[in-house]
Amino acid sequence: MFGFDSVDVRGFNMTISLIFKIAAVGIVVALLNQVLKHSGRDDQAYLVSLTGLIIVLSWIVPYIYQLFQDINSLFSF
Repeated sequence: MFGFDSVDVRGFNMTISLIFKIAAVGIVVALLNQVLKHSGRDDQAYLVSLTGLIIVLSWIVPYIYQLFQDINSLFSF
């Protein structure tokens, strides 16, 4: 809409679509979690939540790694 498809921070491209994907996973996990809990399958609801967390963490780990590298290079002399 405004042309802000991605944000480039020191050569590391962070797309806005990543934020939308994380939000979509959160919504799907929340819905599945509620359905499974109300049907009495608490163990499967826990596994769905854990799977959603692992998926999202696998997407954002490179960005966290880049953040730590940037902070390290900022404070190293």
